[in-house]
Amino acid sequence: MPLARILIWFLLGSLLPASDGWARREALTEQQKQQLQKIDRILLEVRALTDQGRTEPQSLRDLVAGRFGELGYTIVSNPAQAHDTVFKVKCEQRKVWEGTMASGGDADLPDSPVRTWKGPACQLAYSLDGKPAGWRKEVRTEFSDAQQAADAAKAGNPSAYAMAKLQERLEEYDFPILVTADWGQEDRLFTLYDNPATPAARKVRLITLFGHLFSVKSVPRLLVALKGPDPEIAKAAALALGNIGQKETIPTLIDTMKSGPPELRATAAKALGLVGALHGDFTIIDPLLDTLKTDDLVVKTEAAWALGKLPDRRAYEPLFALQKSLAHFHGNDMDPKIAKLKEALNWSIKQIDTWEYLQ
Repeated sequence: MPLARILIWFLLGSLLPASDGWARREALTEQQKQQLQKIDRILLEVRALTDQGRTEPQSLRDLVAGRFGELGYTIVSNPAQAHDTVFKVKCEQRKVWEGTMASGGDADLPDSPVRTWKGPACQLAYSLDGKPAGWRKEVRTEFSDAQQAADAAKAGNPSAYAMAKLQERLEEYDFPILVTADWGQEDRLFTLYDNPATPAARKVRLITLFGHLFSVKSVPRLLVALKGPDPEIAKAAALALGNIGQKETIPTLIDTMKSGPPELRATAAKALGLVGALHGDFTIIDPLLDTLKTDDLVVKTEAAWALGKLPDRRAYEPLFALQKSLAHFHGNDMDPKIAKLKEALNWSIKQIDTWEYLQ
């Protein structure tokens, strides 16, 4: 592989967001991936453990079943019934399982079990063919001591209070789309996304997942969302397009960066840097240099970052001149936006210097 291509991939890899689901799926065999993609019938195992012992988990089970039902899964409760996977939910007033290590591995992934947490928590996992699949998530209450929290809220029974709060967390936490993404079942996610009744905030979460899954099939939807009326959905779509990295989206991202809504231009510049660097497409340089002249500091900063992702000598002088113009800004009282711009400029200039050195 040519040295230039190696450097582009190194620079890009250091900036792309990590996707634990994608990385873990890459370790699966093709047979396992196909098995996950065919999951439809889910056996639910739900337990609720309090200081007084086991309690009836029916309300928790109904909640989990209903949330899976939104994505069209069939829920079974009898192990004798045919099922494709076992989804386990264990809610405890006082967590006793240590979960992952304190740091490293799963401990550093979003929503992973926290070893040091001993308060109310629900742990979610699934198994395939009777073996743990390695996907584990945890939701926790805001309080670690159920007795103190119940007393403060004048709620009476601390065990009931802890379970009620955990149920609220399970209502908020979008575990069904996370595990559906882990199973690689994009079509279920698309159906939910296309449903007019799906709230905008949930569509943003879905779009983010499409980006983390590098879902090429989602690109047509993302291009529509990019031009839609909801700014948060549009920004999420721009970032997802950047992560997915389809070269054909470069012209649209350039147009969005140059003439799109003001609140969307910075995100489009960021996405453009990712896609352009992935493909070594130097047609992005001139539009980014034009965008660097804007008075909008946030947009200017993202354009500066993007220019460093695909080092090009043409960008050196404009970046250096801008850096020099900011030399009098320093100290703790500096505008945070100026500080971020200076950081982007310093980094990108170093990338160009490194690139020149390796030529």
